[in-house]
Amino acid sequence: MLKISISGVRGTVPDFLTPEVCLAFAKAFGTYMQGGTIVVGTDTRGSSEFIKGIILQGLLSCGCKVIDLGVATTPTVGVMVKELSAKGGLIVTASHNPEPWNGLKFIRSDGIFLNSKEFKQLLEIYNNKTFDENPGGSAKTYTKASDIHIERILRVIKSNKIRKAKLKVVIDSCNGAGSIITPLLLKKLGCEVIELNTTPATPFPRGAEPTPENITQLAEIVKRERADIGFAQDPDADRLAIVSEKGIPISEEYTLVLCTKYILATSSSSRKIVVTNLSTTSAIDNIAREFGAIVMRTKIGEVHVAEAIKEQKALIGGEGNGGIIFPEVGFNRDSLSGIALILMLLATQKKKLSEIVATIPQYILIKKKIECHSQQEALDFLENARIKFQKDSLDLTEGVKVIRKTGWLHIRASNTEPIIRIFAECKDKKTAEEFIFEALKD
Repeated sequence: MLKISISGVRGTVPDFLTPEVCLAFAKAFGTYMQGGTIVVGTDTRGSSEFIKGIILQGLLSCGCKVIDLGVATTPTVGVMVKELSAKGGLIVTASHNPEPWNGLKFIRSDGIFLNSKEFKQLLEIYNNKTFDENPGGSAKTYTKASDIHIERILRVIKSNKIRKAKLKVVIDSCNGAGSIITPLLLKKLGCEVIELNTTPATPFPRGAEPTPENITQLAEIVKRERADIGFAQDPDADRLAIVSEKGIPISEEYTLVLCTKYILATSSSSRKIVVTNLSTTSAIDNIAREFGAIVMRTKIGEVHVAEAIKEQKALIGGEGNGGIIFPEVGFNRDSLSGIALILMLLATQKKKLSEIVATIPQYILIKKKIECHSQQEALDFLENARIKFQKDSLDLTEGVKVIRKTGWLHIRASNTEPIIRIFAECKDKKTAEEFIFEALKD
C-alpha cells in the first residue's frame, strides 16, 4: 500500500511507490518550492539510488538547483538545508520500515518537515498535476555534509570531558545511513569504537526498528566486550536506542529522558522548557520537576514537536520512540546528537549507565492497536471514550488522554488508516492492563 501523511510518502517498491509516483511528488515539491535550491539525500536501501535519479529528474524539470548529498542521515539533510540556505530538502527513505519499503520526506527552509497545512498544499499540487516547467534546473554533488553535521555537534558539546572518560562504545547502524558518520563522530569524541552493522552496501541485517527484540546481537557484544554503552540506530539514523553496560536494552522511551536529564542538569537558563508529545513517558515530567523545568506536550508527530521547540525556544525535545531533537544542532530527530548528549551524561556523572537509569522513575507502557472497519468507526470509538471517561481529568489535544494519579491512558485515531491506537502507562503492568481493558469494554 501507499501511505501518504504528514510524515511523507511511504510504500513498497515497486508495487506502490512506483517511478510515476516518485516523479510526480518530486515535481510537486519542486513546484511548491518555486524552483529554489533543494538538498537531496538518501538512506542505503537497494531502491534508494534508483528513486533518487527519478527525484532529480522531477526537481530539475521545475528549475530547482539540486544539491546532492548522496547517502546522508535524515538529520544531516535537515542541518544542510539551513547551512546552505536552501529552500527545502527531500530525503529518500522509509525510516524504520523494512525493505522493500521506501519513501520520501519533505523539509522546508528552517529544517523542519512540512506541517499539515503545508503538506496539504503539496498534496493538492500532486493530485492536480499542476507542475511548473522550467528548464533552468541544475544539480551538483556535495561531499562535506557529514563533516558539517559533526562540527555542529562538537561546537555545542564539551567533547574534552568525553575524551577524558575514555568510553568504550559499540555502535549498530543497521547498515543504514548512519554507518559512516556515526563511527566518525564517536572517534572524534575520543571513544574506543566497536562497529556492528556499519557496511552501507549490504542489506539490513536485523529488523529496521531499534527495538529490544531487534538489537539482541548488540546487547551480547556490549556485555562480551565489557563496553560502557551500546547504541542502535534505524536506517535513516533519526531514532536511537541504548544498551547498558550490562547488555540490557533500555526502552526507547528513556533515550529522550536521559538526554533531557543531562541538558537540564547543565543548563544555566532561567527558562527551562522541554517539548514532547502526548504519548511520551511520564518519566520526562519527573526529570523536569527535579530541575524546575516545564514540559509542553503536543500532538503526535515530529513536526508538531519541532515547531513547538522552535516557537518556545525549548532546550530540548523529542518523542518516546528514541527521537531526540536538539535545537542547537537542528530541528529533526537526530540520533547523533542523542549519542553525544548521553556520552556527556556518562562523562559528567562518572557513573555506569545502569546506575543512572536506576535513579529515574520506571513506568510500564503498554500499546495496543484496534483495527476498525472505517474511519467513522474509529471516530465513534473516540467519542465513546470521551463520554466514558468524562469524569476523569482529560487532555483532548489529540484524541482522548485520561490522566489519573495511577497513570495515564491515551486513545487516538490514525490519520492514514481506520485504526485506533491505545497507550497506557502506569507504575505496574497490572494497572496498565486494567486501564486498557477499561478503554475496550462497552
